[in-house]
Amino acid sequence: MSAPDPRPLTGEPVSLDLLNTRWMREGVRQDLLSGTEGLAVWLAANGLDGRFAADEATLGPLLRAREALERAVAAPGDPAAAALVDEILEHGRIRATLTVEGPGERAEFADPAWGPAWTAARDYLDLLRTAPDRIRSCAHDACILRFFDTSRNGTRRWCSMAACGNRAKASRHYARSRES
Repeated sequence: MSAPDPRPLTGEPVSLDLLNTRWMREGVRQDLLSGTEGLAVWLAANGLDGRFAADEATLGPLLRAREALERAVAAPGDPAAAALVDEILEHGRIRATLTVEGPGERAEFADPAWGPAWTAARDYLDLLRTAPDRIRSCAHDACILRFFDTSRNGTRRWCSMAACGNRAKASRHYARSRES
């Protein structure tokens, strides 16, 4: 059993959830992946703990994937950022399979330590195919979290309305009351 997940935003697609392993708390940057204990938490949160080890061999590639994805999300269309994601994707492939339910796919890795990193990079490709314009950064100035906007009209601005959205509203209210 891994430790509880301390992050303020969980449940995003695995690629964005990897980016959200860094967050701000009271102006101080936090990092879930500062060691293998946090890696165990992240793997469990994404249903990957039964397939991959929470060890140093897995942590290194996952940190490389996080940096590659951070650059790709920050600068869509940047060839250098795309090349970094491609480097991660070189460590795995999809094998077509036939299961009792019908056609399927299975990810394969020459080195299983690259599995979580490759899975996150592959998920990012899926998000780009689905709706690249729905990959968003929280609108709060002090927040560094990312999310995939699944709202009906595509206008979500905050990682969490309860946290960042509420802080922004309170800040605007305070500014208006000071002007009065």
